[in-house]
Amino acid sequence: MSASSSISGKSHAADTATRDVVVVGAGFAGLYMLYRLRGLGLSVRVYEQGGDVGGTWYWNRYPGARCDVESMQYSYSFSDELQQEWDWSERYAPQPEILKYVNHVADRFKLRPDIQFNTRVVRASFDEADNSWQVTTSDGKAVTAKYVVLATGCLSNARMPDIKGLSDFKGSVYHTGHWPHEPVDFTGQRVGVIGTGSSAIQSVPVIAEQASHLTVFQRTANFSIPARNAALTVEEREAFRAKYPEIRRFAREQARNGIYTEMPDRGALDDGDNERRSKYESRWSRGGLTFMSVYNNLALDKAANDTAADFVRAKIAEIVSDPTTAKLLQPNNHPIGSKRICVDTDYYATFNRPNVTLVDIRSNPIEEILPNGVRAGGGDYEVDALVLATGFDAMTGSVARLDIVGRQGQTLNQKWAEGPKTYLGLMSAGFPNLFIITGPGSPSVLSNMIVSIEQHVDWIADCIATMRDRGLDTMEARRDAEDKWVAHVNEVAHGTLYPQANSWYMGANIPGKPQIFMPYIGGVGVYRQICNDVAAKGYEGFAMTAAELPQKMAASS
Repeated sequence: MSASSSISGKSHAADTATRDVVVVGAGFAGLYMLYRLRGLGLSVRVYEQGGDVGGTWYWNRYPGARCDVESMQYSYSFSDELQQEWDWSERYAPQPEILKYVNHVADRFKLRPDIQFNTRVVRASFDEADNSWQVTTSDGKAVTAKYVVLATGCLSNARMPDIKGLSDFKGSVYHTGHWPHEPVDFTGQRVGVIGTGSSAIQSVPVIAEQASHLTVFQRTANFSIPARNAALTVEEREAFRAKYPEIRRFAREQARNGIYTEMPDRGALDDGDNERRSKYESRWSRGGLTFMSVYNNLALDKAANDTAADFVRAKIAEIVSDPTTAKLLQPNNHPIGSKRICVDTDYYATFNRPNVTLVDIRSNPIEEILPNGVRAGGGDYEVDALVLATGFDAMTGSVARLDIVGRQGQTLNQKWAEGPKTYLGLMSAGFPNLFIITGPGSPSVLSNMIVSIEQHVDWIADCIATMRDRGLDTMEARRDAEDKWVAHVNEVAHGTLYPQANSWYMGANIPGKPQIFMPYIGGVGVYRQICNDVAAKGYEGFAMTAAELPQKMAASS
């Protein structure tokens, strides 16, 4: 099938308002989805609200921003030429380098002509008369498509805090998720950082080096492991590339989180105190997320988890000179790993600097933002600039911004009012031919995102190809299958320690958001097999209808 032809067999000129597929978002997910769909000969239009490709890495430009998955693994695997030719400079790639890589991919595979930038999808409405989607964009134009794919990202909808007086602040205000594209220099300024999640943990050490004084307002202490970031040598890159087939296979099929590392064969309490401490020490020295995979039961058994949490708390006490500050920085209200563990460079040591102050806003809440400062616990802290490291409306926030209307006029926001409901994280009942990449109910944020993105994109592309080959017109999740999957996701989650944390996995950071465990914790390999089995059984759990046939006939055929 030629690149200009469509599922319906009609030919479309480049400027027509009809496409086979509309993709929302041009981050890692949207770009690969476009690549796969074009390979099927389908006409595709990608709409991206940003000014260029990159998604998360286009918006998040805060000081110190970098990936917490090693760069040689946080990369596409679909093209061996691509993974052999690209030279990552560091163990953990900084944001500018990841953005450069995404741009290289867009150019190398000539993807830009099918992407419209600075354009937001405002509304997508399913037309039951002809089984198509009517998509309206922020430039006032409309496009008709057989399929819509949401590649909107899990952490791309920045959460602005509702703090009294914020609009009256006279200094500069920055959100880590919407950082200016030009460098921000804090030299000589008094800076306040609100929040101590991943973006704050990465940015605080960098800002502290510039600011005359930095005040960090912390409500909840987070566990963080040193990154031990370093330049990659030619030899390290070549050794990794030589092992890519095994590394990618392991990440897809065996790893729970899509990251290649040694698999533990024992629990934390199976070793004696000295042996266990030695293993933790070794992982701490190596650095990175694999700290949590030293034992196989840290996410399952509280007593086992306590041994890891106690080790990290002891490390914080060793690093931070002031005992009061050290105690505030030691997390004590959630099991280690039940919130996404952070990876840092000198975060805890930064609090030894004479120009850095930590304010505990759990016991002394922020009362209001003053024109030149922050009032918390009855004390005033003068600042010239505010950095809001207040996170994201994760998993569902970017979808919620779209007005998506399915069968019988029901909106996706109405359906998800009490928590997101999907089948496999891929589709939601009542919304035919609407696919979600790494949606709630899939491993997504609990995994190396690119491993999960590639798996979802491949599954969706294969599904659309199958529908075309079989003359099928619509596909949607069955409600019973969806209900069973939502129950399974929560059942698996509640067999772990994860729900014990008030985390963004649960939506706990958004006032009024229903608290339901959103990602699938059963593991990347297990989940992939489930998806493959569903497809092999003729897309079990999905209702499919043939083109131009009454639905009753299609159902009985």
